[in-house]
Amino acid sequence: MKQKRIPERMCIGCSEMKPKRELIRVVRNAQGEISLDDTGKKPGRGAYICRNAECMKKARKAHRLERAFGCAVSDEIYDGLERELSQ
Repeated sequence: MKQKRIPERMCIGCSEMKPKRELIRVVRNAQGEISLDDTGKKPGRGAYICRNAECMKKARKAHRLERAFGCAVSDEIYDGLERELSQ
């Protein structure tokens, strides 16, 4: 029997492909609002990041969320991600 394929996404911090469930999704909706997506089902453009503080630092330093979404990302979003990582 054929095994079900596990969806993978690339972390914007370390650029490694990992199972989607292991990553945190950040989403930009049609109104341009950026938020954390706990469910993984919110509509909009998504970017994924590992649950790793080093990946978060790399992504923040290189402005990778800004590049992924094509707009400015507030410090509140990065701070929210860091709080999520510390839990």
